[in-house]
Parts: sequence; structure tokens; C-alpha cells
Amino acid sequence: MAASPAAPAGGTTGLGSHTVSRIGFGAMQLERLHDDRAAAVALLHRVAELGVNHVDTAEFYGDGFVNSVIRDAYRDRLGASDASDASADGTGMVIVSKVGATPADGPIRLRLAQRPDELRASVEDNLKSLGLDRIPVVNLRRTDTGPGLRAEGDQVVDLDDQLAVMTDLRDQGKIGAIGLSSVSIDTVRRALPAGIVCVQNAYSLVARRDEEILRLCVAENIAWVPYFPLGGAFPGLPKVTDEPAVQAAATALGATPAQVGLAWLLHHAPNTALIPGTADPAHLEANIAAGALHFDAATLATLDAVESRPLELPLS
Repeated sequence: MAASPAAPAGGTTGLGSHTVSRIGFGAMQLERLHDDRAAAVALLHRVAELGVNHVDTAEFYGDGFVNSVIRDAYRDRLGASDASDASADGTGMVIVSKVGATPADGPIRLRLAQRPDELRASVEDNLKSLGLDRIPVVNLRRTDTGPGLRAEGDQVVDLDDQLAVMTDLRDQGKIGAIGLSSVSIDTVRRALPAGIVCVQNAYSLVARRDEEILRLCVAENIAWVPYFPLGGAFPGLPKVTDEPAVQAAATALGATPAQVGLAWLLHHAPNTALIPGTADPAHLEANIAAGALHFDAATLATLDAVESRPLELPLS
């Protein structure tokens, strides 16, 4: 018999109609375990044991490999007709996928797929690889803001046309709710009538350019899901762990700088739902342990005062 899951580290928050662990799991790095499927499945089992019930994925992660591992690992938790009923008690997993890109050959191994027909096809691909009748949440990956690809030619698609197909898929029951990724505040405002449940943008302690979007999400009860929460994933992206105030806090608390960076995000806004990713069990446990980290008022004030730096990134 499987061990009972731990209480969610860092507590829970709302994600549309779902209650999810505030520290979730970003599955992208599972692609590193492409040659060791058993290890990938075991890592996902450990994710559940640690009280995590929010997993972020995409069909273009490993060209379907990551989704297929999620399907295998959580077969008992992802009943095809019950996937939207997952809760934070360990009985289910809230799977969040995304559309707007697709695998491609080349150094980037990704191309945009922004057209309505491509969005619809991507949802179908995700349903098939995950083995679901309905995906609880699907994010529309836009190209309003970096880092990442920029739309050109027929990939420049009006938001209303994209939301029309996403809401149609929701009405059909193929997706439970709609989120947004890599978006500007104008896009978020325009999308509000469609019923947006989460926003994913690059954001960290040292790169807080989207503070206005975060405030809007708090006001509208939209989950804020920062990606690159520790920065450093692209050249020119500032690293949270290099910040002296973060290092000092880590030393004082007996934690790592990475844990301080993750914990600050949880303290900064009540609607934050983290999705740090890894392919290493020890790193996974360290990420989850960040949810138990607490700051006194002076430490939090010092971290809040860290200067936010611009994201000056080459975009392809």
C-alpha cells in the first residue's frame, strides 16, 4: 500500500475550482530522464508522497515523453472522467498543461503553434498523451513578453481568436479551465471576461517587472504561477541565489539560497503557486522544504528591499 501523502508544504491555494499545494512540480526537466523511465516514474511518485498535487506540463516537453510518464505515474489518480476532481488530500493530481508551441528540430527544439487550429490540435495531443478525457487547466502560451520565442507571420494571432477556441474547448469539456502564460497586463485585462484561473510569467525576487500583473491577479483571485522563480535560466537573467541578502538570509536560517528565493515568493503574495522543477529526488525534497521556511519581519523587509533588475534577454 502506498504511503499516505504528507501535508502540502507551504499550505494550499486556489487554482480555479481546485485546491492545490502552494509548492507544485514543474515537469519539464523530466525530459532529462528520457533514458530511465523508471526513475522518472519514481520521482513523480515521490512528488505525490511529499503532498504535492499540482503538476505543470506540456505536450512539447520531450515531445510527449513527459506527459506519458505523468500518465503512467498517476494512472490511479487521473481517472479519465474524474481528473477535474483532484484535491489537495493526495487522492488526485491537478494537471496543468499548455498550448501555443510544438516540438521542432533545431537548436531550440521548439516552434510556435499559435493559430486556433494549432491550439485545438495541441489540446487533443495533450489529452491523448496524458490519457485524459479532460485536462483540469490549460495555459495559453502567448509571446507578449520574454524570455522566449517571438511570433512572426501567421503566428501573430489576435487574442480574441485564441480565446474563442479555448473557451469552445472548455465548453466541450475537454479542458476544465483556461490560464495564460508569457503575457502582458493588457492581455490579462482583455482575457478576464473569459474566466482566467492562472497566469504564468517569468518572475523572481530579483526580476519583478510584472508586479502590476501580480496585483491584478490578487484582486481578481487568479493564481500567480511564476516560472524561472530563481532566475538564471537564460544568459542575462539575474540569479536569485547570487543576491547577497538572499545568501545572508539562508545562512541565518540554515537554508539554501534557492530555498530562500522560493519561500520569498510564497510570502510575497497569497495567490502564488510555485512549480519548481527538477529531475533529482534530493533537489525535489529541498524545493518542497522551502514551504516550511519562515521569515521574521526584519528579514522579510530586507528581502523585499532587494532591487528588481530588468530582464535584458536575447529573444529568438
